[in-house]
Amino acid sequence: MNREDFPILTQQVYNRPLVYFDNAATTQKPQVVMDALRHYYETINSNIHRGVHYLSQMATNEFELARKCVQQFIHAAHDYEIIFTRGATEAINLVAASFGRTYIQAGDEIIISEMEHHSNIVPWQFLCEDRGAVLKVIPISDEGMLDMDAYAALFSDKTKIVAVTHVSNTLGTINDVAELVRIAHEHGVPVMVDGAQAVAHEPVDVQALDCDFYCFSGHKMYAPMGVGVMYGKERWLNEMKPYQGGGEMISSVTFEKTTYNELPFKFEAGTPSVGDVIGLRKAIEYMQGIGMEQIRDHEAALLRYGTEALAQIEGIRFIGTAPRKAAVISFLLGSAHPYDVGVLLDHQGIAVRTGHHCTQPIMTRYGIPGTVRASFALYSTSQEIDRLVEALNKAKSMLL
Repeated sequence: MNREDFPILTQQVYNRPLVYFDNAATTQKPQVVMDALRHYYETINSNIHRGVHYLSQMATNEFELARKCVQQFIHAAHDYEIIFTRGATEAINLVAASFGRTYIQAGDEIIISEMEHHSNIVPWQFLCEDRGAVLKVIPISDEGMLDMDAYAALFSDKTKIVAVTHVSNTLGTINDVAELVRIAHEHGVPVMVDGAQAVAHEPVDVQALDCDFYCFSGHKMYAPMGVGVMYGKERWLNEMKPYQGGGEMISSVTFEKTTYNELPFKFEAGTPSVGDVIGLRKAIEYMQGIGMEQIRDHEAALLRYGTEALAQIEGIRFIGTAPRKAAVISFLLGSAHPYDVGVLLDHQGIAVRTGHHCTQPIMTRYGIPGTVRASFALYSTSQEIDRLVEALNKAKSMLL
């Protein structure tokens, strides 16, 4: 894990070496990703798929190589099952809008969970309001685990889709997606998985999970902001109506009727962020060069070390204690407000996230205003965790 690959980590904040523990919000970018962006704009910047000239053909080739790279990274069956979006949020909105227009009627039911990010709640609420559908919610335990018995009991002949996170951005809980999918498929119901917090941290195989849709962002996996992925099984993508209309997604247009393009272009209206897609490919190749299993094991060791070290601080309360967790630690420090703790950490050079983390229902579930969240990445170290513990003890002496 070469920290020197990430130039931003060498800087100082308030005259202290930066400790960056806000990786669940966005990861830092390795030099190879930034170099790829610069190379694209300096050498082959052009619109894709439409030009016969050299630059357009080169840009198109690089773009489609990225699609093939993503396919192999998540083990999709076909590269045309990979749809590029602006991020996980747009990918989820795409599924909700297109699936909803095609399949959801008044009285139908949609299942989500209590631990979802707002991006996997609000689009389904939009759909329910538009279609007269009903939103059902899987409850979570005090440890932050899905109640699987309650989940199984939510299904009816009106259930049309399940939308659930792979890894909770607040609790760190790693859900048993394969089992969630198995139960849903027993009822003939497809499953969409929000994988934004999973793909950078452990190997993902969408065919082994058997999920019908899988959505994630580039910027949480060392790629640029502005690019994401929606994977969908070919069967659903062929049947679903397009999300947006415009260029690229059409086969033919007359004033009387428009016919749609083949996959994946049917769902990729307009000019994409070509440079960012190329950056996504470089980020994937960077992670694969290290090894996804090695990244997972490194972060798991950091999670164990960090949990044990923070537990020594008197008055700390962990939010999210599931036995299977990603490298996320959410906590409260005595009666101190999370914001106050975050500010004091910042002035000691430590970047964490404070607040509700776009998961207000989780905060309601635990009766708290928010948490302090430290989230680790492949470049995080145990020495940085030691600095976090030291800084928290200092903050505690000032606040409590």
